[in-house]
Amino acid sequence: MTLTGVVPVVPTVFHDDESLDAAGTTRVVDYLLDAGVDGLCALANYSEQFALTDDERDLLARAVLDRVAGRVPVIVTTSHYSARVTAERSRRAQDMGAAAVMVMPPFFGATMSVPADDVIEYYATVADAIDVPIMVQDAPLSTTPLPVDILVRLVDRVPRVRYAKVEVPGAAEKLRALVAVLGERLTPFDGEESVTLVPDLDAGAVGTMSSALVPAELGRVVRRYRAGDREGAVADWEALLPLIHFENRQCGLRAQKVLLVEGGVIGSARTRAPLAPLSPATRAGLVELARKRDLFVLRWAA
Repeated sequence: MTLTGVVPVVPTVFHDDESLDAAGTTRVVDYLLDAGVDGLCALANYSEQFALTDDERDLLARAVLDRVAGRVPVIVTTSHYSARVTAERSRRAQDMGAAAVMVMPPFFGATMSVPADDVIEYYATVADAIDVPIMVQDAPLSTTPLPVDILVRLVDRVPRVRYAKVEVPGAAEKLRALVAVLGERLTPFDGEESVTLVPDLDAGAVGTMSSALVPAELGRVVRRYRAGDREGAVADWEALLPLIHFENRQCGLRAQKVLLVEGGVIGSARTRAPLAPLSPATRAGLVELARKRDLFVLRWAA
């Protein structure tokens, strides 16, 4: 399997009382599959994985994988500070049917980062527990840095690391450097809600791992780009960019839930405390931007 294209994160849906809405989450899976995505990612940061119990994580992973039923590859995020816990989570995900696991470098809070040699051994421990590929999530949330030379050493030491989601400042330059050194040994993806998608595709990314906000529309961008129509891809991306930028800078993961409610896909935009709902003004600004565009998320349930 070499995954390319649009691989959005599946949001975790909650009822208004913050209890888990597994049926709502699988309805989002139905919407994403109808949007023509190339894969899905479960239990990522935009799934609010940090607000879930271990039992809820397993329930959601099974629910997503069962609903997909092999129609597209599913990546399950298994990140944890402990190499042992991450390895155990990764093995469970594989046994459930995950096509790959996504793992951030270990960190805890703002001060507990991990030296490079220990990062490499951390991933080696995870790789020893599974047979599926590992995607490294290079995200600013982690305080453990992953400069290009460390990522190259990591791929050399742990060949099961075959994918990277790069969503740090200067992503395009980092992608370009990784592609130049590693070539086909590492398949790179864009992230961060696709706010830098075209520069990242220019730098060698093969797709994007977005939110559930506009996956159908981003799919059109990526397909046009990969078919050689860069001008058309740029035009489609730029038409989406004000909305994506608003999501990225003003709303975070809450934006997708608001539009999923607006479109009748789910019943509640609730996030778990202490993550508060969007303010009425921010929500109104988001919906205004969305309704100016003919978005699949607002039409799917009609």
